[in-house]
Formats: sequence, structure tokens, C-alpha cells
Amino acid sequence: MHTKSPIHRPEAYDLYWYFAAERQAIFERRYHGQSAPWTGDPILNEYKFCNVFRATDRISQHLIRDVIYSDDKTDPVDKLFQIVLFRTFSKIETWEAILDTLGRPPLISDLLDDKLTRILDDRRETNQPIYTSAFILCANDAYSQGIKHRNHIEMLRDMFVAHDLATDIMSASSLRIVYDLLHSYPLMGDFMSYQIAVDLNYSAILRFDENDFTKAGPGALRGMRKCFISLGGYSPEDIIMYMVNNQEKEFRRLGLDFNGLFGRRLHAIDCQGLFCETDKYCRVALPELASARSRIKAKYTDAKKPSKLFLPPKWQLNNNI
Repeated sequence: MHTKSPIHRPEAYDLYWYFAAERQAIFERRYHGQSAPWTGDPILNEYKFCNVFRATDRISQHLIRDVIYSDDKTDPVDKLFQIVLFRTFSKIETWEAILDTLGRPPLISDLLDDKLTRILDDRRETNQPIYTSAFILCANDAYSQGIKHRNHIEMLRDMFVAHDLATDIMSASSLRIVYDLLHSYPLMGDFMSYQIAVDLNYSAILRFDENDFTKAGPGALRGMRKCFISLGGYSPEDIIMYMVNNQEKEFRRLGLDFNGLFGRRLHAIDCQGLFCETDKYCRVALPELASARSRIKAKYTDAKKPSKLFLPPKWQLNNNI
């Protein structure tokens, strides 16, 4: 029970809902083949913003379609390893280099020798990026390897060889426990532990409600400070769930047309991400709301029409697309 209610900063709080509706409308217009421009909003036309629904972004789509559901014959233990490996780097080209070199998807047994290390070493030596620029990963020398990607390979060995993390994940009784298991390892901070827990839950191996647990990342915290004068008696995670629970009411209050993702409403991971994107949007729309970051780095570049979506089958949305 909360003793004090959060206090909105109306100009930014309302932009959160406006951004969600307009950014989703852009996604839908592009997806259905409409010609640009897809919006009259000059900020959304000029700068790059993530999709409203995390599962529809390019990297998550590759993970869902080409990693998680690419081969149902893969042993569940190896499938969980593949999900963690892919999201650790979040770079499609890195994943494809691993597939091309091995001639198949990677297995936990590949951690028993230096196959994966050599593939990543080769990318580093030829100046090919290993990691996405979207996430800032913990890069300390926890495993005394001196090189970031080698520390992550040692982390994966620690997880899946030394401690049989996959079996522990399959025995977990909640999304929070999956998060805690991941978070117990060096290099696994709050943000990445939550992101990977959600990724694992896209698979058919886990069946937790995404709203059972959430964690606010650094960008989300910046967005909250802009959208709320005070969080009152709410934690950042409570605020995320406050947005989940009030979404229909707020879209209706503002007269915004928002039909979700083929009828799927915003979940905690989406509302968490929306705070981060609202923080970015406000850097231009409300520059007086200063934060640690004052500009949007990435400009929008016209991309090809998105590929046909593939969502986790357990959501029962693929026939609606």
C-alpha cells in the first residue's frame, strides 16, 4: 500500500503517452507500406527512436525469429545458452559470424574449447564491431582476461559449464528468480539481467507474465525524473507498473488512438523502454528539463520496409499480423 501518490509533471507526463501513440502509429504506417513521411512531428521525423514494443525492434526480432524459434530440435539447455550469448553482444553480424564459422548454432559444448573466443578475437583483430552500440555493458576485468569479449566468454563458461545455469533457469518459479540468477554473476548488472530475463521468457521454455517483475534502467530513471515531480511513495518499478495499469485511461483522457500491438497492451518492459525514449524526446521538446544527457545522438535514416513480424507464438498474435 502506497502512502503517497506520485505527482505528475503534466507537460512531460502527457508527452509520454503522446510519444507512445505517435511512435506506434509510425511503426504501423511503415509496416503497412505507406509512403513517407509517416508523421507530422518534426522531432520524430529527424531523430531515431526505438519502437514502442520491445519485441518489434530489429534486434529482438532477429533473436525471436532466428535464434529462439529457428530450430525447435535444439535442446532447451542449449537454447537458453544461445539466447544469453546472442543478447550479450546484441549484434546480428556477430551472431552470423559464429554461425558461419561453426556451420551451425553454437552449443554449450563450444565453451569447452576456444572456438567462440577465436571467432570473437578474429572480429576484434579485423576491426569488426562485436557489440551493439545500443547497450553500455559492464566491462570490468571480473575474469582477469584483460579484454571485454574474453571476459564475457569466461562469464558464459561460469554460467553454463561451471554452474549449470540453464537447469537453474528451467527450475525457476518466477521471472524475478530468473533475474536474480542472472544477476548473481559478475558482469551482469541490473539492466542486462532484466533484459536477458525478458529474452529468455520469449521462448517456449518459460511462461511467466512479463508484468510479474520489472527493473528500471538508467534511461528509464532519467525519463521518470522528467515525467514526475515526485514519485511519492512509489519505487521506480512501482511507477512502471503504474503506467501499465493506467494506460487505457490516459490514452482516453488525451484523446489518443492507441490499439497496442495487434491488440496486445503495453507490458512492463515496454513502459520501461518508453521512459527512456521519452527522456530522449524531451531533450528537444522540453530542453529546460535538464538531465545528464542534453541531445539525441542518432538521427533517423530512411530504412527499408520492416520484415514480416514474428512474435512469440504463445502470445497468439502471429495470425493477426
